[in-house]
Amino acid sequence: MTDTSLASDIALSPSAAARVAAIAERQGKPAILRLSVEGGGCSGFQYRFGLADAAESDDTIAETDGVKLIVDSVSLDLVRGAEVDFIESLGGAAFRVTNPNAASGCGCGTSFAV
Repeated sequence: MTDTSLASDIALSPSAAARVAAIAERQGKPAILRLSVEGGGCSGFQYRFGLADAAESDDTIAETDGVKLIVDSVSLDLVRGAEVDFIESLGGAAFRVTNPNAASGCGCGTSFAV
């Protein structure tokens, strides 16, 4: 069963949740993925992913299959309505953000402009 809370703000796909759970288990950490947005990259903003130990008080939390995706309040303004997915293809495997706020992006999929 997929349980996604606050789906209108941010979402985590089942494939991304499974990948986070596997990585977290290997590293002995909680299954919590932090998505943040920083200035830089080839299009103006870039996505940053990392495992987190816990959510902060200003974080928005989405949960799918027991895995949490957390986003800070500043980053949320740039990714509201987005979904984080995990894609495996011949070109490699990576977390991918489908962001309705992005006016343009780059070929590598890790940066965007609004």
